[in-house]
Amino acid sequence: MNISLWNDVDIYFSSKLQKSDPIMNSILKANAEAGLPAIDVSPNQGKLLYLLAKLKGAKNILEIGTLGGYSSVWLARALPEDGHLVTLEFSEKHAKVANENIRNAGLENQIEIMIGPALGTLPILKKRLLSFDLIFIDADKPNNPEYLKWALELSKPGTVIITDNVVRNGKVIEDDPEDSNVQGIRQFIALLSEESRIDSTAIQTVGVKGYDGFALGVVK
Repeated sequence: MNISLWNDVDIYFSSKLQKSDPIMNSILKANAEAGLPAIDVSPNQGKLLYLLAKLKGAKNILEIGTLGGYSSVWLARALPEDGHLVTLEFSEKHAKVANENIRNAGLENQIEIMIGPALGTLPILKKRLLSFDLIFIDADKPNNPEYLKWALELSKPGTVIITDNVVRNGKVIEDDPEDSNVQGIRQFIALLSEESRIDSTAIQTVGVKGYDGFALGVVK
């Protein structure tokens, strides 16, 4: 695997197809200074999420896993003026950093951060009778099967569900009971394969974030 080449190509595309973005750069800088793990989506992946939300015409977006708000801002930029994004974050520290990043991006009126375990906050969204046009799952991988179940509960026909980190450097094809992240992804894929309510696929990706991939589905 030529990781250096992957990085160079990724940087080439981002330099050619994305304008200099001080806000997004400042988010990554703030996240690093706060000691958050550098596991945000890449700039090209963030732009892909933005374009998918634009293509969908999403007005209501759910994100499971906020971290420092990098992908939250990418997605929220695709919303119309009356659009809304709800993002779920377990860590109060991460949520505090994300809240400041979101405020600096001028999106505090469109993005709502809910703090706490996602499996505890997702039922609250259900009680609020919310449904979403696009759902992005990018949180703790062992709970991905449960996140998929909740995503389907909070969907409607045509809802787009995107899940990050489904390849895990190729380990997804290994049945390793000691790696809970791999097992979570494998169980998620198994559930996705059996679920009749969604039409789905998975795409492998390479670049500055290494070798990984997305699962993409549309609710029937």
